[in-house]
Amino acid sequence: MADRKVLSSAMNRLWSCIFHFFVPGISSILIQKPKQLFFKLQPQPSQTLYDVESQYLQLRRRGLPKCNDGLDQMKYRAPILWPSLLILYVLALFGCATYQPRPMEEVPFLERAQTKSDGKVQVTVAVPSAEENKEIFGVDLASEGIQPVWLEIENNDDVPYIFVPHGLEPHYYSAAEAAYKSRFSFSTSANKKMEEHFQEMTIYRFIPAGTAVSGFAFTSLDLRTKKVNVTLYGPHEIRWFAFFIPVPGVTVDYQEVDLTQLYSEDEIVSYDEEGLRAALKTMPCCTTNKKGTGTGDPLNLVFVGDGEAVLAALLRSGWDETEAMSAGSVWRTVKSFFLGKRYRHSPISPLYVYGRPQDAGFQKARETIHERNHLRLWLTPMRFEGKPVFVGQISRDIGVRFTSKTWTLVTHKIDPDVDETRGYLVFDLISSGAIAKIGFVSGVGAATPHEPRGNLTGDPYFTDGLRLVLLVSDEPTSFLDLQFFDWEFPPKGEEFKKELLLRR
Repeated sequence: MADRKVLSSAMNRLWSCIFHFFVPGISSILIQKPKQLFFKLQPQPSQTLYDVESQYLQLRRRGLPKCNDGLDQMKYRAPILWPSLLILYVLALFGCATYQPRPMEEVPFLERAQTKSDGKVQVTVAVPSAEENKEIFGVDLASEGIQPVWLEIENNDDVPYIFVPHGLEPHYYSAAEAAYKSRFSFSTSANKKMEEHFQEMTIYRFIPAGTAVSGFAFTSLDLRTKKVNVTLYGPHEIRWFAFFIPVPGVTVDYQEVDLTQLYSEDEIVSYDEEGLRAALKTMPCCTTNKKGTGTGDPLNLVFVGDGEAVLAALLRSGWDETEAMSAGSVWRTVKSFFLGKRYRHSPISPLYVYGRPQDAGFQKARETIHERNHLRLWLTPMRFEGKPVFVGQISRDIGVRFTSKTWTLVTHKIDPDVDETRGYLVFDLISSGAIAKIGFVSGVGAATPHEPRGNLTGDPYFTDGLRLVLLVSDEPTSFLDLQFFDWEFPPKGEEFKKELLLRR
């Protein structure tokens, strides 16, 4: 009981001081008996908590008797007073939070919408940027790792369909969940209003025949290009639409390269199948440093397809784009490095082919920046069946180590079995239906585990010396429909190759 009286007395004085500090003069109106609470302490509107405390100490030094209202006891209970002050400050700061989202019609993100139709159903998709989402939903969803996707589904068929968010993303967020993750502290009314707004903005899942629905689905955050798969279930069939939507706000490496200006028309050479094979064999074995004086990682990868098709194939298989080098991306990399955190879009160090750094980089990160699969691509002047040819390098980062060969004094350590990572890419892309034809061609040069070669930072690697050649498919292709270039094949897979060619 005594502690409650002390706390009550302390809180009375605390409230008076808060009013003097934040709203000068208000306590003289609201607190009726300041003399009883503070003896001769008469806080003026211009005084602060510090001034009141100083005045009290001066009076105590003059030998005034102890205060019977618990003031001295409150001094001995500072562990109660100051946490209370902090709590009340937070309440004052957040207790009156307001929620004022901007009308969606005033945010111009729909200008970037893409539309696809199969004759019976039409689907339109748009993805607001992080700043646009902050306006539409009134909170910073990107900081919570949430990215709303806007959809409009027009059903011109004579049967109903159901939109399944799980097809959009297996780990999608419900409207209530997204609102809860973004909630305000100590503001029940604002949180209630926010959840109601999120629910109102959510797309309706059932689309009756001859109707259209629109709204948002809440997905995990992706930077730059958002992969959106829209799956609609009908009574007799499933309809599927795939989108790749650029999202403003982040610059990735390939945006800084104009592929159309890399080669003149006179430099571009078209090849048939055997001509392409011969040209790929004569390419340099490896990447180099900027001066071209050192030999780096092996050029063990070739893509045939236009840039958008290659991008779609990699994104469909879960590869992430790479941020361009900037102060922000470097800071995020350093922070992730020292904290051991994941950074899906971390910049990739430059390696050189044709005297220039990679035109594009892609990666699949684990839960830490120290471990990832990553690849680099360069556009060549070669064309096959009218399609561009990209040469590349792929390897797996398995950790970090110190080195004197970089200015940072640290570098990623690669898996020495670079062919294993090359094989990972084959089955990764085949499983997503992104490849129409594959093959292998020599040109890297073999190196054994007992006599490995080294890259620019001194990491050893071994390889069978073959380059993987992938012809990108314009439409999803099953493994049973996959075609093969009748060229070289990894030594351990010759029997498999023969069996495949006999069955096709």
